[in-house]
Amino acid sequence: MDFTEAYSDRCSAVGLAAREGNVKMLKKLIKQGYSVDVPDNRGWMPIHEAAVRNSSECLRLLIRAAPSENYIKSETFEGMCALHLSASHGCVESVNFLLEAGADPNAVTTEGSTLLFLAVENGHPGIVKLLLQYGAGINGHHSWSGWNSLHQASYQGYTEIIKILLEKGANKECEDDFGITPLFVAAQYGKLESLRVLISYGANINCQAKDRATPLLIAAQEGHAACVELLLSEGADPNLYCNEEEWQLPIHAAAEMGHKEILELLIPVTDRMCDRGEGKVSPVYSAIYGGHKECLEMLLEEGYGADAQECLTFGCRSPMCMVFQKEFFYLIDVLLKYGITLLGINLGYCLYHGKFTLFRRFLKLGCSLPSEEQLLEFVRYAVKAHEQYKEWLPYLLLAGFNPLNLLCKLWIYSVNEDALSFVLEFTNWKRLPPAIERNLSDYKESSAWIPKSHFDFIPSLSHLCRLEIRSILKSECLRSEQFIRELPLPACLQDYLLYLDVLRVNAIPAVVESLEESDEGIPSASRSSSEDAEKREVCNTGAR
Repeated sequence: MDFTEAYSDRCSAVGLAAREGNVKMLKKLIKQGYSVDVPDNRGWMPIHEAAVRNSSECLRLLIRAAPSENYIKSETFEGMCALHLSASHGCVESVNFLLEAGADPNAVTTEGSTLLFLAVENGHPGIVKLLLQYGAGINGHHSWSGWNSLHQASYQGYTEIIKILLEKGANKECEDDFGITPLFVAAQYGKLESLRVLISYGANINCQAKDRATPLLIAAQEGHAACVELLLSEGADPNLYCNEEEWQLPIHAAAEMGHKEILELLIPVTDRMCDRGEGKVSPVYSAIYGGHKECLEMLLEEGYGADAQECLTFGCRSPMCMVFQKEFFYLIDVLLKYGITLLGINLGYCLYHGKFTLFRRFLKLGCSLPSEEQLLEFVRYAVKAHEQYKEWLPYLLLAGFNPLNLLCKLWIYSVNEDALSFVLEFTNWKRLPPAIERNLSDYKESSAWIPKSHFDFIPSLSHLCRLEIRSILKSECLRSEQFIRELPLPACLQDYLLYLDVLRVNAIPAVVESLEESDEGIPSASRSSSEDAEKREVCNTGAR
């Protein structure tokens, strides 16, 4: 080998002549004994240059002068032989000559690409036909993933090539390593015309990949509305579950990705069983998961429930739970507008995220108080918000929440002294359950907590009466200030039932002002007489 020629103008003199298609110069150099197998810094030999030049005459001269029969198989550093290069560059004359000269029509590159795949990838239908005439394998895979020429043609939207391949016997249901067919590929990448051709040749419209995804689901997910419309019109099943663990349908994909136009297509044809079905997932969750307000409103407007089933897949008790989980608070008003049932644990979520205005709003809207099975979780959230207890704790206790539910060891040992003392004001602090008494005593000994002085004494009869009356009224009545204001009692007693004395002492003006405003709404006849004024003073004195 003549190494002095290796990097002359990046290729040998023979290579340069082949590159330029200079037959006369090539003949001269070969006659003078120049080597035809000197590679350049890419591993290209003159035969590769001639193949890309599309010069059959240069190829003929080089092959005749070759030192061995394997010259035609010579590969570049990228594993490309002359036939690979000519096929990928669309050089019909070179391809034809090399095939006639005995080049292998099924040769593959080091990356596993076949000649047919390279011709398809680069959009050369004439070369595709030529290769097939010489026996190129039509269903051969081009890579380790199993994607073949029909997959590639579908992906790139080469409908002419798709037709050639199908008419020559390509398997329209061929699958790659993930179970994906060419029709699935066309749907995934929005190649409408590819999809149309494959359907016309009878490709399975409801095929499923190994993860059970369908063409309709993937088109919905990727936002290809025209493909979704075509698939539906041709009989694609919108109720074919694509993942039994997550119970996912195409409607879920459209909702999660925010494809409103596609959602409009899918809502009328999707079985509503997914909305409330036990163990399934409502698309309402999908819209919330993706944070798409318009899609959520569309689903709710069309009758999907704001009170969807518990969603174990996402670990959510309700759609509102997911709103807090994802922190998409702008979706709360949408759910409220469509009548979602507020659960007690939603109050806990408000505390966890510091949404105290929302906490108070939920209470006013009739949110149930945390149930027994939610208490431990709720207390953890309450502890997190204990520094801001004035923003939420008075409202919770006034709404009838049992203060004993807070007085667990976690609360007692975690919150500040003011919050702890405030809760005790809503109890009979001399008749606490033994476990609470024990925890309070242990905490007092191990900390600097100094209970308020009146906790050393038996509560006044008025306070005990207040506790008894409030226990009779229950939460449904207590959460309504107006209900208490309408009781046939002097205003001073109404104030006492509303704990105005405790709220004033603990400097919680916002609640006091709110209650006093409601007090101002009472007809003057019920509170303006001097007798009522005297009773009010007596009540206030007794409370103190």
